[in-house]
Amino acid sequence: MAQKKINLSEYDPDHVPTINNCKIAIVVSEWNTEVTFALRDGALETLLKQGVKTENIMIKYAPGSYELPVVAEMIYRTHDEIEAIICLGCVIQGETRHFDFICDATANAIMNVSINYSSPVIFGVLTTNDMQQALDRAGGKHGNKGVEAAVACLKMIALERSL
Repeated sequence: MAQKKINLSEYDPDHVPTINNCKIAIVVSEWNTEVTFALRDGALETLLKQGVKTENIMIKYAPGSYELPVVAEMIYRTHDEIEAIICLGCVIQGETRHFDFICDATANAIMNVSINYSSPVIFGVLTTNDMQQALDRAGGKHGNKGVEAAVACLKMIALERSL
């Protein structure tokens, strides 16, 4: 049975690998920037805290969450040194089915980039019912999904290096 995690920012730093000389990209959606920039900041702070050097972190921006996988693909295609990419975005439910199409397409395309390049692409996209839920998961009462995405990124790099 899965355990419900209340705070996305809680992790034991001793259980997160220290990765030397890794190069990571963070791709951030410019839609809902109050949320996505907070996710970016959480991911960046976590990577730095875990020993990733500032000069080894590339940050790029996409117009919206739907474009995140395209930017991730562009990065892998043009930067062989990048070992993992963190995609951060926020899609908030509206009155139409647009939400469903964007969330599904974004999740599937991010996974496809990861599979096509055999490299980690971390899904850090919030898919919430309203803005308050998004804020609660971008540094609010439920922590910061950006932190969780950064931890997953480091664990995936360590796993890939161990194989």
